[in-house]
Amino acid sequence: MDFFITPVTNLFIPAFFALFITAASIYPTIKFAEKFDLLDNPQKRPHPAQVHTKTIPRAGGLAIFLGIASSMLIFLPLEKHLLGILLGAFMLLLIGLYDDKSKSLSPYTRLLVQFLAAGVVVLSGVGISFITNPLGGLIRLDSFSFLADILALFWMVWVINMINWSKGVDGQMPGIVLVAALILGALSLKLFFAGDPNQENIAKLSFITAGAASGFLIFNWHPAKIFPGFSGSGVFGLFLGTLAILSGAKLATAGLVLLVPATDFIYTFVRRILQGKSPVWGDRGHLHHLLLDRGLTPQQITCIYMVLGVILGALALNLDSRGKLFASALVALSITGVILWLNFFGDYSRKPDPDNG
Repeated sequence: MDFFITPVTNLFIPAFFALFITAASIYPTIKFAEKFDLLDNPQKRPHPAQVHTKTIPRAGGLAIFLGIASSMLIFLPLEKHLLGILLGAFMLLLIGLYDDKSKSLSPYTRLLVQFLAAGVVVLSGVGISFITNPLGGLIRLDSFSFLADILALFWMVWVINMINWSKGVDGQMPGIVLVAALILGALSLKLFFAGDPNQENIAKLSFITAGAASGFLIFNWHPAKIFPGFSGSGVFGLFLGTLAILSGAKLATAGLVLLVPATDFIYTFVRRILQGKSPVWGDRGHLHHLLLDRGLTPQQITCIYMVLGVILGALALNLDSRGKLFASALVALSITGVILWLNFFGDYSRKPDPDNG
């Protein structure tokens, strides 16, 4: 029993510490944002995806980074790959705060910094040494270190952007991160009790990330008192992408947990290209926008994303690789069908106007 209780207790303390530091940093971050004009003013900065009407402080990534970094420095050993993750996250924090201030940073510049930050993590020793073959066995990448590093690089950048595109309504992004980090933490804990001692610190980092997401969610829940900004989504995205690799290269598990925002990302990316637009320039065509237009509240949308993440996470923890592949394909097709329905037949889903009889 002590074998079980001790590591679990050691996980809760860093997670609650990250929650406390993140939450305690929110009001100083708001003051910081107000002093240096890191604000989202819909009148001064119109955007096609805008859903709020009041001026809201951005720069939420600062509180998130403080919560995660302080917990890591206190509760985790300063290993090379952990320092690399911190440095990469710090780079995304800086470029995110600059973007919150200038409000004119090109998405291509942000993309370049994302690759640089992910590159720092890869150079610190975080790579994908193998992937599970859905037909059985493992596909080893150890002999092709360059390919393993490139795959890890693009995986992390993809997760960063997927998380960044999932902050369209209050609470949505930290809610998604909270569920995903908890599932990845549970996976690492499962591997730890199965005999892999290296997974204890990975589980601890996962729950630290979940704690920071919880602390931020309290203040980002609708009506939001602060926005994450690109800094917040960048930091969270990098940690989730890295955790999926560190927890035994379980990209399929992370992909299944994040399948709703992932499907929306892929659909939006392809849609913009087919429309002759740049895939990195924002619009009001994401799934959460479609649900808003059909009368759902931000709270309802956030809960939908979180509940679906929990369900898919439970499947991911209990299915083998072939089952995950089948479930991913089935759910992705279903979500794509919902998006297509809302795009082309969504008027049938609108709430009736009480004044039109």
